[in-house]
Amino acid sequence: MTYIIASLVTFIFTALLTIAGVGAAFILIPVFVALGVPLLTAMSTALLLNSIAMAVASFYNARAGLIVYKTALPILIFASILSPLGAITAEHLSRNLLLWLFVGFLIFAGSMMLWYKPKKREISSPNKLITYGVGVGGFAGYVGGLLGVGGGNLIVPALVWLGFDPKKASATTAFIVIFSSFSGFLGHISLGNIDHNLLVLCAVGSIAGAVLGNYLMRKKLSAPQVKKVIGIVLYIIAAKMIWDLLK
Repeated sequence: MTYIIASLVTFIFTALLTIAGVGAAFILIPVFVALGVPLLTAMSTALLLNSIAMAVASFYNARAGLIVYKTALPILIFASILSPLGAITAEHLSRNLLLWLFVGFLIFAGSMMLWYKPKKREISSPNKLITYGVGVGGFAGYVGGLLGVGGGNLIVPALVWLGFDPKKASATTAFIVIFSSFSGFLGHISLGNIDHNLLVLCAVGSIAGAVLGNYLMRKKLSAPQVKKVIGIVLYIIAAKMIWDLLK
C-alpha cells in the first residue's frame, strides 16, 4: 500500500511540475520519508525519477522543436563548473541566511511569472543563445551550489526574463534536469540506497505523469498559462523551504 500511495503521489506531482520543466524530487523526498522510506533511499529514488520524467518529457519536446540546445549546453557546462565554487563559498556563510534570501528570490520570481509581462521576442542569434546559456548556467550553478538546491527553479525564470518563450524555457530546463538529477543519483547509488520495488512502481507513476504534464504544456496550455504554472511552482518551492526552515 505504501508503494501504491508513493506511485500516485509521484504521478500527480510529476504531471504538475513537468509543465514547469522542473523535477518533482524536492516534493517527493519529504513525501517518501513521511511514508516510512529511509531518507537516503528517498533521495536516490526521487533523483532517478526526476531523470526518467524529464527524459520522457524531453523526447516529446525535442520532436516539437522546443529545446534550445545552444543555450542548454552552455548552462550544463557552466553550472557544473561553478556549482563546486558555490559550495566552497557556502562554508563561510550562514546557511539559514542564504536560504531565507533564496526564499525571497523565489517569491519575487514567482510574482514576476504571475504578473509581469515581458516583451515577447524571438532570440535567434547563435551568439546570444550561447551567451545567455553561459550567464544563466554560471548563475544557476553557483547559487545552486551555494544553497544546495537544484538549479532548475533558477533557470526557468531567468530564461523567461531574458525573453524566451515560456514553453521553450520549460523544455530547455527539463532537458538540463535530466543530467543534473542523474549526476546526483549516481552519487547515492554508489552507497546502495535503492528500493527496487519502490523504484519500479514510482517509475510507472513518473512516466505517466511526465507524459500527461508534457501533453498539457505542449497542446493544451498557452504560453501565458505555462508562465503562470511556473510562478505557482516557484511559490510551492518557496513554501516548502519556509516550512523546512521553521521546523
